[in-house]
Amino acid sequence: MDAALLKQKAREIRATCLQMSYDGQEGHLSSALTAVDVLVALYYGWLRVFPDQPRHPQRDRFILSKGHGCTALYAVLADRGFFPRGLLREYNRERSALPNHPCIHALPLLEFSAGSLGHGLGIAAGMLYGLRLKGSASRAAVVLGDGECNEGSVWEAAMFAAAHRLDRLLAVVDYNGIQAVGRSDDIMGHTSLEEKFRAFGWAAATVDGSDPGALLAAMERAPFEPGRPSAIVARTRMGVSFMEGDVLWHYRKPSREELQRALAELGARPIYEKA
Repeated sequence: MDAALLKQKAREIRATCLQMSYDGQEGHLSSALTAVDVLVALYYGWLRVFPDQPRHPQRDRFILSKGHGCTALYAVLADRGFFPRGLLREYNRERSALPNHPCIHALPLLEFSAGSLGHGLGIAAGMLYGLRLKGSASRAAVVLGDGECNEGSVWEAAMFAAAHRLDRLLAVVDYNGIQAVGRSDDIMGHTSLEEKFRAFGWAAATVDGSDPGALLAAMERAPFEPGRPSAIVARTRMGVSFMEGDVLWHYRKPSREELQRALAELGARPIYEKA
């Protein structure tokens, strides 16, 4: 898929996240919207996946560690054909396959149940280590939040991955600049995540995370250095002007008027129709 089509797909997925948040009356919009371009680049370009056989042994493994941004993942999975688009109407309903954090028991095609932050990188590294022992050529990708990188377990996993030379591991940090209680740079001390990953033995690059074409080009260079896992620090944006940079959108749900305003700005419609 070329860069223009990736950008159009990202607009459609953003529109779907907005509609799901409104229909399901659940927040975490900023977390989902900023991850859209990353997930589009992964699922429409880099990842080797088999929608009709989600447990195919040769698949690449994907972990959404920042599970509160799951509407973006659900929308992409539905659009790629992993499950019917109409299922998106069930988001955040009781006993739904699509709860407000991904659950492998509700949606078995997932690799991982996300919720408590700081565990996805370790899970992905462990999966990949096990796959290598079996002689598998599969790769693993994990998407983390910038706030999640406050967790010490992230860096323990980073050390493990570097020590074991897991160069089929790709970590993408959704650096949207916002955490649950404030600005990431203020809380994290204005330090460079790219430099941190390098200090832990990784190869790393910072990329415009609002450009799925640039993201895919960076992903296709992985491993950046033989024998080292690769990290992309993606400087992301929500993609809706009146929501941009507002910490409250970590929690808020859009009103009907805000939903319509955002959809008009995106120039796109959700990929599912309301019942």
